[in-house]
Amino acid sequence: MNIHGILVPIITPFDDQGQVNTALLRELVRRFIEKGVAGIVACGTTGEYYTLSPDERQQVMSTIAAEARGKVTLIAGINSLSTDHSIELARQAKDMGYEGLMLSANPYSLPGQEGIIAHFEKVADAAGMPIIMYNFPARVGVNIEFDTVAHLARHPHIVGIKESSGNFSQALRMLQARFDNFEVVCGCDDQPVDFFFWGARSWIAGAANVFPDEQVAIYQAAVAGDWDSARNIMSRIYPAILSMESQDYNPKAKIGCLKGTVAAGSVRLPLTDISQEDKDAFLALVKQAG
Repeated sequence: MNIHGILVPIITPFDDQGQVNTALLRELVRRFIEKGVAGIVACGTTGEYYTLSPDERQQVMSTIAAEARGKVTLIAGINSLSTDHSIELARQAKDMGYEGLMLSANPYSLPGQEGIIAHFEKVADAAGMPIIMYNFPARVGVNIEFDTVAHLARHPHIVGIKESSGNFSQALRMLQARFDNFEVVCGCDDQPVDFFFWGARSWIAGAANVFPDEQVAIYQAAVAGDWDSARNIMSRIYPAILSMESQDYNPKAKIGCLKGTVAAGSVRLPLTDISQEDKDAFLALVKQAG
């Protein structure tokens, strides 16, 4: 499974009635692939997976798979409050032809590090598929500590971690450890050049819904060792990225989709759409970046 490059945790577009817009979802998958992304992540945080019914999840997963299978890497988010439910979601993804999984620690329950280890090992053993761990303590409530990562990195089916803590010292410690057959993936949209400089080769970026061209270009510049270009592109998109990271990430990912050229619909409760004033201010940042 190749995860080097930009992987898009794709938004879930909704129509005017609030239903999944499968036609637009297919179009977005095609357009992201045309722009050179390495993979699509279905049912991630940016995809509002927690709002989807089981039937809608099936619809979203199958729509993405039909467009992307055999063209780019396909990864399914399988986060859940329950470890056993994550296993069910993993089996669903495997049946649809997904190549890998992305999984966080269980939200809400606040497991300790032993519980986190048991959770990932149980899913990895049952699924038998490559798993990218997802460390996002601001959302989940617990941090996957370095020693836990070092332990889980030895599991044959746990192949990486999307590091979204925002603490680059934690990311750097993992990058310096150089675990065998294990990738440290940038999960902070304002830190990709730092990750790439220290050896990361993957960026799973919700903001790629907005800036796929630029993010692919940053990755390509980093691989070529052209750090001036990488910094310059990042500097151009940074104000919009900062706005997204500061607040209202999901609404802005939808509003800004493909630089604001796509009407992807509203977000679902418990999220709410932002004001027209805030929307205009964000789109102005997107326009300046372009």
